[in-house]
Amino acid sequence: MTRPPISALLIAGPTASGKSALAIRVAQATGGVVVNADSMQVYADLRIITARPSPQEEREAEHLLFGHVDGAVNYSVGKWVEDAKAVLADLAGQGRLPIFTGGTGMYFKALLQGLSEIPPVPDDVRARVRAEAEGLAPEEIHARLMALDPQTAARLRPTDPQRNLRALEVFTATGQPLASFQSKRGAPLLDPATTAAFFLWPERAALKARIDARFEALREQGALDEDERLAARELAPALPVMRAHGVPGLIDFLRGLTTLEDAIERGQRDTRAYSKRQFTFVRHQLPEFRLVPPEAAWEAVREVL
Repeated sequence: MTRPPISALLIAGPTASGKSALAIRVAQATGGVVVNADSMQVYADLRIITARPSPQEEREAEHLLFGHVDGAVNYSVGKWVEDAKAVLADLAGQGRLPIFTGGTGMYFKALLQGLSEIPPVPDDVRARVRAEAEGLAPEEIHARLMALDPQTAARLRPTDPQRNLRALEVFTATGQPLASFQSKRGAPLLDPATTAAFFLWPERAALKARIDARFEALREQGALDEDERLAARELAPALPVMRAHGVPGLIDFLRGLTTLEDAIERGQRDTRAYSKRQFTFVRHQLPEFRLVPPEAAWEAVREVL
């Protein structure tokens, strides 16, 4: 049976696996557009620490939804889906291939499986919940959620303040567990029958070495200066931009709370732990993805173009 022409290409994978380079290569070969599917690369404040495509890379192919959000915004999956929907409509009108690339599994899940229909949280409720959580350790935020919404808290890691805060906001606004809404999904943005999806699956030891080396390189490229500018904004520490891997440690160093060596090690450790969760997420929640070694990815993608 002949597969119909693809209408979208998805390239996912752990950090430092070569996603961006592959996406640019595909865009150049097809006239397509690289669309960001990484929750931290949306922020204008964080080009270096998130390894967002460089200005040179952005000149090599058109890029969308990169660095288009101010760090003071509590950007969410729902907001990204709205932005992605507009991009898809625009590119369909132009007859150009969208090439979604990034490491945020929830973004890809929303594209292919739909987004949970969670009621919007009023701004005043969000502000109150976050003000009450100001200065609390992640484990304390999780404990607060556990007391109000044990059903959802049991599904979340105590070390993930962003998701725990989101659950607290929803419970405060609706009086219902976040988990009760998550089984109700809207329509997906993409049709799996005409979407090709690949997850780059590098060898673990080599990936660890690349993650550690890349974090050192980011420091040399100006990550400290970038974090210093971010710290000067005095944004709420619970905002997503303040939780990006590497940011908390480097800001602690800039404030004299830790050594540079410890800050770098923390950033490397957090990034390695995140990469493990990315592997787990695709195995259990993204069955639409084909797992390929990075060195074989171009040939695999060429077969579907």
